[in-house]
Amino acid sequence: MGGGGEDEYESLPTHSIPVHLAAGALAGAVEHCVMFPFDSVKTRMQSLCPCETKCPTPVHSLMSIVKREGWLRPLRGVNAVAAGSMPAHALYFTVYEKMKSFLTGNTAGHEHTLAYGASGVVATLIHDAVMNPAEVVKQRMQMAYSPYGSSLECARCVYNREGFAAFYRSYTTQLAMNVPFQAIHFMGYEFWQQVLNPEHKYDPKSHLIAGGLAGGLAAAVTTPMDCVKTVLNTQQAAEADPSNRRIFLKARYRYRGISDAVRTIYSQRGMAGFSCGLQARVIFQVPATALSWSVYELFKFMLSFEGGHSS
Repeated sequence: MGGGGEDEYESLPTHSIPVHLAAGALAGAVEHCVMFPFDSVKTRMQSLCPCETKCPTPVHSLMSIVKREGWLRPLRGVNAVAAGSMPAHALYFTVYEKMKSFLTGNTAGHEHTLAYGASGVVATLIHDAVMNPAEVVKQRMQMAYSPYGSSLECARCVYNREGFAAFYRSYTTQLAMNVPFQAIHFMGYEFWQQVLNPEHKYDPKSHLIAGGLAGGLAAAVTTPMDCVKTVLNTQQAAEADPSNRRIFLKARYRYRGISDAVRTIYSQRGMAGFSCGLQARVIFQVPATALSWSVYELFKFMLSFEGGHSS
C-alpha cells in the first residue's frame, strides 16, 4: 500500500460502480450485525410495553434480556436485517459517491458541506425503500414475547394479516428520521475527514473516528422520530398482554401513521417518551457507523488497489 495505491484512492469517486456496490454491501452487513444486540435493546425500550423500564443502562437491559430469555434472544431478527442491509447499503454508498462526485466536481473542502448533505439525502431515499421491509420484520422479531418463530414466518404473518402496505407504513417516518440523520451523518463525516485527514488518503484511524462521531451525533438528534418508527413497526399496545401469542397474531394494526404514534407516545409517556432508547441507540450507532465507514473505505481501497494491479 505505497504511494501509487494512495494516489488511486484519492481518485476513487471516479471508479467503477461495482467497487462501491461491493464495499457498500460489506459495510452494511458489518454496521447492522456487529452491534445488533444493542439495537434489540433500543427497540425494547421504545416499545409501548417494554420489560426493561427499570434497568439503569442499556448494558443492564441487555443482561436482563439474556437472563430472562436466553443468550440468543438479542440476536432474533439479525438474519432479516442482514438480508436487507447488504443490497440497501450497496446502493446507498454507490449513490452517495456518484452524487457527491457530480455535485462537487471531484473536489473536497468545507465549501461542499451542503453537497455532502444533499448526496446523503438522495442516497437515503434509495436505501430506505429497500431497507424498510427488513426493519419491520426485524423489530417485530425483537419485541418481548415475539410470537414469531422465524423472520420468514414473521414476514408471512404480517403480509397475511396487514397486507403489503404494512412493510411501508413507517416509510415516511423512516424518511423523516433518516433524511436529517444522513444529512448530519455525511456532513459530520466529511467535516471530520477534513480535520483529521485533509489529504483524503486512506487512513483507518481517521475513518474510524470520523464515522463514530458523525453517527453518534446523528443518532442522538433523530431519536424522537426513531421512537415513532418503532411504534409504527411493532404496532404494540401498552395495555395488551405481550405474552399472549393469540393477541399478537390476531390483532390488526393500531397506528396508521405518524400522528397516531405521536399521540399515543405522548399520552402514555409524555415528552420523555420521545427520548426512550437514546443511550442504546447512540451505543449502537457510534461503533456501527465507525465500523461501517472503516470497512467501506478499506474495501474500497483494496478493490481499487487490486484493480490497478490487474490492469
